[in-house]
Amino acid sequence: MPVAVYVLGLSVFALGTSEFMLSGLLPPIAEDMGVTIPQAGLLISAFAIGMVVGAPLLAVATLRLPRRTTLISLISLFGLGQVAGALAPSYELLFASRVVSALACAGFWAVGAAVAIAMVDKDQRARAMAVMIGGLSIANVLGVPAGAFLGEHLGWRSAFWSVGAASAIALVGILALIPKIPLPAEKPSLGRELRIYRDRQVWLSIGITALGAGGVFCAFSYLSPLLTDVAGLDSGWVPWILGLFGVGALVGTTVGGRVADAHLFGVMIWGITASTVFLTALALLASVQVAAIALSFLLGVSAFFTAPALNARMFNVAGAAPTLAGATTTAAFNLGNTGGPWLGGTVIDADLGFAATAWAGAAMTVTAIALAVIALRLDRRTRPATTRVIASSADAVRVEPVPPVTRGTTVTRGASVTSVTSEEAARA
Repeated sequence: MPVAVYVLGLSVFALGTSEFMLSGLLPPIAEDMGVTIPQAGLLISAFAIGMVVGAPLLAVATLRLPRRTTLISLISLFGLGQVAGALAPSYELLFASRVVSALACAGFWAVGAAVAIAMVDKDQRARAMAVMIGGLSIANVLGVPAGAFLGEHLGWRSAFWSVGAASAIALVGILALIPKIPLPAEKPSLGRELRIYRDRQVWLSIGITALGAGGVFCAFSYLSPLLTDVAGLDSGWVPWILGLFGVGALVGTTVGGRVADAHLFGVMIWGITASTVFLTALALLASVQVAAIALSFLLGVSAFFTAPALNARMFNVAGAAPTLAGATTTAAFNLGNTGGPWLGGTVIDADLGFAATAWAGAAMTVTAIALAVIALRLDRRTRPATTRVIASSADAVRVEPVPPVTRGTTVTRGASVTSVTSEEAARA
């Protein structure tokens, strides 16, 4: 794995800490800004909305710009957004700083993912994305609990200052370790990249990703008040339990990244099914402290177990447009991160309680499973037909269709007979 991929993963640590740390800071932000906890939760949605809009917008805007320069510019803008959030005197300005930070974060994700995918073979895509997503996992293990700890002892603004400092460190890493990446010989075409949206598999991938992620974050966004108000835990426990979610995320990303390339749909379907089971259990057992703690860990495992597969799937079905594929995946995840907290806040405002956010999340993940099954069936129907390449010499190649019973690969010396996919035959 190229070292640049690991640098991108470390940069994502700063991005992920900012994205998720508000789940442990909602009560002090709400108190300081004079708003309700659901209103403070909209700051999470604001970040997610910025990601949804910013990913495709900045992917298009930077399509023909040098990749390294784009990454440097975006991480710098992100850091300035954290400083603005730390200094924000009102809820409205804090909201605006979250949107600006999210736009920069989205652009970085879209460009960074395309760079990571371009540097590895197709059968290593899920592992490359697992390295980047690993930055999010480490953010959940270290960054989010640290943000909650700082918010508890030094005020919530100190968490924003800390992420700003982490962004500066990431900038140094990019400057020092990511080489200049040449643009492709053929200039990217916006029209060609936009054609990916004609494919129904792309839209299914968007739906699966948005609903799968949104279901988990519908509950996770309000995990802090659930743990204190429903489970009855002291607020001092919250950073540690958020860290436990992060440990689960790291475990899930590591395992999912290693098996997703070989079992893409299996990882997606079974991982989202596990999330559904854990959300249902959390809704039923939220008042049991041991169960709430254990399920926080298990939700981290299941949610991030599927993430490498969801990313790799999008690049597989939209490989003709790698930059927009990365942007679309980022937007899809954050559609879920927007809809999930919004739905959770709606449930809370309806006086159904914090535990009901898990029921709402489970409804989202069940829908994601249904879409994944549809995508699997379509994939089996439209899989490229196998052909036989018959070459009697190095200069003559003839392609003939092969009956389904002969699918496979056989090679003989002399007049070689090799079964390959139609895509490989076209390249031949």
